Amino acid sequence: MTTTTDNPSHIIDQGLFRGTVGRYASGITIITGHDDQGPIGFTCQSFYSVSVDPPVVSFSVMKTSTTYPRIRDAGTFTVNILSRDQEAVSNQFARRGTDKWADIRWSPTTRGNPVLVESLAWLDCTIWAEHDAGDHLIVLGRVIELGTSPEEHPDPLVYFQGQYRALHELDPA
Repeated sequence: MTTTTDNPSHIIDQGLFRGTVGRYASGITIITGHDDQGPIGFTCQSFYSVSVDPPVVSFSVMKTSTTYPRIRDAGTFTVNILSRDQEAVSNQFARRGTDKWADIRWSPTTRGNPVLVESLAWLDCTIWAEHDAGDHLIVLGRVIELGTSPEEHPDPLVYFQGQYRALHELDPA
């Protein structure tokens, strides 16, 4: 199915839009922070690297998020890149109105932000900029500290067409 328009006021069907962009496989992250109320975090699939010099990353968050304003006020955040074994963690942090931190093991960065145990990698950042983007905000973060898991996790947690997926290595033969 193809939908095109020369009219900028034409409304794109939201279901069609989601289905179309859902064909782009993405990794899953948990954006975490810490304030005087304790650890905070949410699941995020719209994360990417922006710049190497200086090291900058970005994520997008819904304007209706109740978690992000606390992270913004703290001024720092950590991106936790999830392993395939962390599907339940992703689901737990995606829910509203529950204790997202129940049974979650983590250790603090130098700035106190949570690094989730078993994450493939993490990047601790200061908020560099924030931009309006429709129903979302685009947040840019300057990477201050980073690391990878000492444990072996062969696959990242991947999301494609509305489902978690596993990577499969191709047989070189």
